[in-house]
Amino acid sequence: MTVAALDAFQLKKRDWTIITLLGLIHSSSHFFQLIIPTLFVYLSHDYGYDYVQLGFLVSCFYLVSCLGQASSGFIVDRIGPAPVMFFGLGAFVVSACLLALAPNYAILVLAALVGGIGNSIFHPVDYTIINHRVSTARLGHAYSVHGFTGYLGWAATPLFITLLASAYGWRFAVLMAALLIGVLLLLSIWQRELWGKAPEITEASASAPSQSIGTTLVFLIRQPALWGAFLFFAFSSAGLSAVQNYSIPLLSNVYGLTQVLAGSTLSAYMVAAALGMIGGGFLVGANKKTERIIFIMLCLAGVFMLLLALNIVNASLAIVLVVLGGVCSGVAAPSRDMLIRSVTPKGATGSVYGLVYSGMDVGAAIAPVVFGQLVDAHFDKAPWYGGAFAFVMSAFLAVAVAKGAQKQQQAR
Repeated sequence: MTVAALDAFQLKKRDWTIITLLGLIHSSSHFFQLIIPTLFVYLSHDYGYDYVQLGFLVSCFYLVSCLGQASSGFIVDRIGPAPVMFFGLGAFVVSACLLALAPNYAILVLAALVGGIGNSIFHPVDYTIINHRVSTARLGHAYSVHGFTGYLGWAATPLFITLLASAYGWRFAVLMAALLIGVLLLLSIWQRELWGKAPEITEASASAPSQSIGTTLVFLIRQPALWGAFLFFAFSSAGLSAVQNYSIPLLSNVYGLTQVLAGSTLSAYMVAAALGMIGGGFLVGANKKTERIIFIMLCLAGVFMLLLALNIVNASLAIVLVVLGGVCSGVAAPSRDMLIRSVTPKGATGSVYGLVYSGMDVGAAIAPVVFGQLVDAHFDKAPWYGGAFAFVMSAFLAVAVAKGAQKQQQAR
């Protein structure tokens, strides 16, 4: 093997090590996001909490995550991704331990807040590492694996928690989750040379964050398309929140599924979404009208949720509808990312993505409380009705964002 071939082999090996390990770390973020929703049934049974109280825990998690995500990118730019990554994983471990040992509601709220802080850092960290540490030839693979592993993390949580909780209790299940993330934390520290060093602070780089913030704020004020993108994420996240937070109790109460089977169905939704994301990547390359893909897929997802809410199918078909909704959600994801890219000004990519994607946290923070209030008011199927509406609204917003992007390009 020549020196050049050996260097190319080593570079490829390093790239795939980064991609694989970063994918596992990203999956832990999505894994943790579903721990509290998966515990709804157990917390309600043990403590008697209603769904407003349970939904508030999720809202606390995502409210903190929203605020952190919009600002943590600048910290990553200042000190590098590695220490911020370690902090996020450590926050997850602390949060899981607090959940497992919580004697009352106040500690559960504290656990949700700490978990939200941990969750806020992963997109800025991950995309910084991918953009600066992975070779250009494998960037596409890095983004694909990153998204795919996120959905697999969502898929793993309901099975992991419900199976262990059924056998040993929910507190033991959450402690095992803390142990699992703790292992990832140690692994990421051991392989810390993969993440790169903190950037050198030059006069130009030191002034970049303030310029980026100013550019972003001007664009938010002057460009309706960017506000539309924010609302798109908020509504699509609210629809996903209905699935993630309420599928297990609703499938149990409405269709008579066991807790384990309902949790398995939610996991199947996430696996289907992950597989749909792969197919969606090919569609993005074949069709430049990404908003059409988003519109069709999210409208179909809304129709499937509406059919679930109407309770006109049997339990077996209900499982199929949930899985099909996952496929549609996954197929829309790559087109969504391309659509947001079209409204992002040069020089403000990190700031815009952080602020626009924080719309996801806004939707995820508001929806659980609203849906929980409706469920407690005996509108048992409200999350599915609300989720259907949210998906359809986000479909129309995608079209509006695309039109705004076209006007924005014509004005330049």
